[in-house]
Amino acid sequence: MAHRNKPLTARAAEYMSMALILPTSTFVGYLIGHWLDLKLGTRYLSILFLILGSVGGFIELIRQIMRDSKDDGA
Repeated sequence: MAHRNKPLTARAAEYMSMALILPTSTFVGYLIGHWLDLKLGTRYLSILFLILGSVGGFIELIRQIMRDSKDDGA
């Protein structure tokens, strides 16, 4: 029920942040891996960190959905 008491702008901000979680975490993971590849002279860390960033994004997305469903009283 707490979710319904929030103003429209607050709910819109939450949903916009959920839409940005996955692409942002994937991109940051790739950037970290690419930087490490350049520093260490490897080729595989960008792919590894891309996957880790994607997994981290999915986990955070699922956590946010679980929090929202708990707030709705489901």
